[in-house]
Amino acid sequence: MLGNIDAVANLAVKDMTVARRFYEDTLGLAQVDAEGDEVIVYRSGNTRIQVYRSSFAGTNQATAVSWQVGADIGRLVAALKAKGVRFEHYDMPDTKREGDLHVADGMKMAWFKDPDGNILHLIGG
Repeated sequence: MLGNIDAVANLAVKDMTVARRFYEDTLGLAQVDAEGDEVIVYRSGNTRIQVYRSSFAGTNQATAVSWQVGADIGRLVAALKAKGVRFEHYDMPDTKREGDLHVADGMKMAWFKDPDGNILHLIGG
């Protein structure tokens, strides 16, 4: 039923100005739409990420958005770290850490949070 229809990721934030700086300046996403001061829609590849103001921002304790970045993961982690992004470190079974990367079965992963605590995830190989 919905398998052929594009979906949009939604991220709740408290402060749209802070969110705009993070998503545009730090992550390099391009704004494609907005609804006043309450919603900003960004393009990420062929998908959309909708950032919206909510009093519930910061309550999600799970990964909210993942990007498949392939072999660029090390370069992207270094570039984000140079922009002040702090990476999360998790204890996971059958996974070893190499700096900010978690490595398991040839897959490399890194997690970081936006200013509201939304967990963002890079996946590479």
